[in-house]
This record gives sequence, structure tokens and C-alpha cells, in this order.
Amino acid sequence: MDWDKLRIFHAVADAGSLTHAGDTLHLSQSAVSRQIRALEESLNTTLFHRHARGLILTEQGELLFDATKSMNKRLEAASARIRDSEEEVFGELRVTTTTGFGTLWLAPRLPKLYELYPDLKIDLMLEERVLDLPMREADVAIRMKEPSQADLIRKRLMSVRMRLYASKTYLETNKAPVEMSDISDHRLICQSLNSIQVAAGATLLQHLMTYDIPNTFTVNNYFGVLQGVINNIGIGVLPDYLTEDFPDLVRVLPDLESGEVPVFLAYPEELRQSKRIAAFRDFVQDEIFTHRRKMREATDI
Repeated sequence: MDWDKLRIFHAVADAGSLTHAGDTLHLSQSAVSRQIRALEESLNTTLFHRHARGLILTEQGELLFDATKSMNKRLEAASARIRDSEEEVFGELRVTTTTGFGTLWLAPRLPKLYELYPDLKIDLMLEERVLDLPMREADVAIRMKEPSQADLIRKRLMSVRMRLYASKTYLETNKAPVEMSDISDHRLICQSLNSIQVAAGATLLQHLMTYDIPNTFTVNNYFGVLQGVINNIGIGVLPDYLTEDFPDLVRVLPDLESGEVPVFLAYPEELRQSKRIAAFRDFVQDEIFTHRRKMREATDI
């Protein structure tokens, strides 16, 4: 059915007059009449009884008016939600980040975001592949390097370094390495050099492999590496942001670490005014501020 004809029909049925409906719609009485006739012809029915006192809906007209009233109410409700969205945060937000950062840092903090915005629906996409934000494969991304795509708003969140960690239990039964050469006495848990990872992490791993480590356990993401470490398989290469949430991790060979890995939040320019994006961005920045403070406090102890 023609939406424009339905809009005109609704105005006529509501006003009970072609002239009054025309005034509301800023159309001539003859233009309104033509549209109503065309709608009746398309439906092969009569929608109005015409008499000197005006128009009265037929039974079929009443059925259609009930439908257009329902449509009009839904449209008004949608318009109200759109207006309200200037102050409220609701709806779906598609977030993409790496498997490690998404599972180990972001996901455990999302309950706080839901407490603030219970109507927000997060679709978290964990991929090492860089999704195309301008093509709307995702709404917002947290990436372990500065985005190179054009037309993106980007915000540097923090820096990460890859370091060596073991569990307290592991070190109770295995002597902690004191020098780099001691690392060959332990099983190294790390990502494979063939897996997708940040360049700084790959560089550190290449350096470690020069020490002829006979025993390794490789996993294709940091979540798996962490599981190996906390289950006492050996010493793992992990990002430093884990120490806040996993206090049983003990850093070994503290002079060894990767280069700095910048962490960026990015989203398309066209979503600059999105309340969902703003809420998520501000939440992540607040959590990172808290994270940094706790890290400093732990260092000062």
C-alpha cells in the first residue's frame, strides 16, 4: 500500500472532512479527494460514506483507520524515543576488540556499564582481524595500534607492555629465573610467531627464542596463555594490564619487557553525536583511569 495515500486517508478519517484534512496536510481539497479515490480503487472498496454533513467511515474504512491509528501511535512513540535519545542511552552497540583484551579486561568490567545503562545492548566481537568501521562492520573499536582508516575519530586510551609472568604456585616448586639464560630451564607459554599479534609482542618473543628454549606451549591468544600460566604450566608472555585482576601473577625477569603498545578507541566520524558511543567511550576512559591509579598504587607499595 502507498504510505503517502495512507497518511492522507488517516488525516481525512481523523478530521471527517476533505477540506479540514487538506488544511492540515497543506494540500488542496481536490488533491486530497484524488488520493482517497485512488486508495479506494487500489483496495477495490469504499472507505467513506459521503453526505452533506461530511464523511463517515464504512466498515472497511473503520478497519483501515484502526490500522493507521496503530501505525501513527508507533511512529509517535519512535519519534519520542529519538527525541529522548538526546538524553538517554539505549539500543545496540557493536564493539570490536582483540580476543585477549576483550575477554581479560573489557568483558569483566561490562557489568558496571550495564548498571549505568540497563537498556544498552552490547554486541562484543572479539577478533584479531581489523574490522572496517567506515563500512559499519562495527560501531566502535579498541585496537592495539593507531587506526589507519580515514574518517575515524580516535582516542588514545593507554599503553601496554608485554612481560613475563608466572603463578605463585609455579614459583614455589620451580626456581624463578634470575638471568635471561635461566629461561631455558622453564617451559615458555606464548603466542606462536605465526599467529596474529602486536608487533612489540612478536619482537619480544623473537628475542626470547634466541635463548634456545627447548620446551614451549603456544596458544593463539592471550586468554589461552593466561590459562596456561595460572594452571602452572610454565612462564608466560602476557600484557601488563592483567596484574590488577590476577594478583597471583608474579613478574619474572623484571628488566625484560616489550616496547610500548598504544591502545586506541576509534569510531566513525558519522557517529560523533551517538549517545551510545559517548557513553561507552566515557565508561572505558573512566575504567582506564581507575586501572592506572591502581597500577600506580601497587607499584608504590
